Amino acid sequence: MPSPDDRRYSKEHEWLKQQGETAYIGITDYAQEQLGDVVYVDLPEAGATIAQFEKMGEIESVKAVSELFAPASGDVLMANEEVVQKPELVNSDPLGAGWLLQVKLSDPSQLDALLTAHQYDDFIAAEAKDQT
Repeated sequence: MPSPDDRRYSKEHEWLKQQGETAYIGITDYAQEQLGDVVYVDLPEAGATIAQFEKMGEIESVKAVSELFAPASGDVLMANEEVVQKPELVNSDPLGAGWLLQVKLSDPSQLDALLTAHQYDDFIAAEAKDQT
């Protein structure tokens, strides 16, 4: 299934969907498939500042604990409390209700460093090929 082209993607498998000066951040469908059943999400609180490509939290599955990396810099407006309470939402709807953070972007030009949907799909296809 192709990645939605209404957002940008990082090579660490996070997505960012811009809406004006704010953006929603989550993990990709590919990432949640690789993780398996998500059981815990640790996210920064409202008011925290995140920096592009720096650690912004952790996600834990039955298989592993993985770091989450910010696809862009900004101030956290809110963490998705529903995901904190029901981490399985990341598996069932990673591109919708399973979003992680809403952020006020500090530098929207940083989105130029992220991949388009087509570039991301090519990236994960190459990554999958390397694993075989």
